[in-house]
Amino acid sequence: MKLPELNRPAVIIGAGTIGRRIALMFATGKNEVRLVDHSPQALAASRNYIEKQLPLLLEKTGATAPKIVYSDDLAASLTDAWLVTEAIPELLEEKKKLFAQLDRIAPDDAILASNSSSYPSSHFIHALSKPERVLNTHYLIPPERNPVEIMSCGKTDPIVIELLLAELPKYGLAPFHVLEESVGFIFNRIWAAIKRESLMVVAEGVSTPADVDRIFELSVGTRGGPFRMMDMVGLDVVLDIEEHYAALNPDLSELPRKLLREYVSQGRLGMKSGHGFYEYSK
Repeated sequence: MKLPELNRPAVIIGAGTIGRRIALMFATGKNEVRLVDHSPQALAASRNYIEKQLPLLLEKTGATAPKIVYSDDLAASLTDAWLVTEAIPELLEEKKKLFAQLDRIAPDDAILASNSSSYPSSHFIHALSKPERVLNTHYLIPPERNPVEIMSCGKTDPIVIELLLAELPKYGLAPFHVLEESVGFIFNRIWAAIKRESLMVVAEGVSTPADVDRIFELSVGTRGGPFRMMDMVGLDVVLDIEEHYAALNPDLSELPRKLLREYVSQGRLGMKSGHGFYEYSK
């Protein structure tokens, strides 16, 4: 495929926890960044987050902030985009609809990327006219954690992979090439086992979220443990991912999902709601 010119805007669709963080990283570059969401509240929260965090990143990189556009108009935002990144909730049917729409209205040479943490992009490319420009770019939790996993949909043109491996470090990101299609990619396959067993320990009454995190920190040498990380991602997102894994593997215990459902039903979604496994001041 013909590669796009890199002096064009980057577009991120979905202004939730991860979408706004992806936009933040691209805002350290020279080109315009467009963050799109149908929710005015999500866009306002994203603007507040980016305006607070961006000066700190720019001070480290010495870069000049480009223009950041917050919009609820998807079609207008896609004009001249070189990279379009989907960061909507982990709902497969919604991703299928969105990528079918992007296939029709995004610039012909724009790269279309999914940030899905559990669905390989091969699950939603069947009706697309140009699957060679589609792939997964799975970001963790930037800027605190800057790895991004790059995985082919099975039909991705290799030059797209090569381009992103070369370009993403310019935005303070560390790309890793997932060599074979993998549900959960690299990190999430390992993280899923840690996360699920941590939830089991608490669901069975063996320990508390705080004690699990503390023993994890002291033993592994990290700052923050599994429950703090789940709060950062959002417990509703974690639950969606776990439901997907359970659909693929019915032998998984339901206890972790039951515990997550209790928190989500109470509106305890993690940092974004002010409380999850921990309490957070606004």
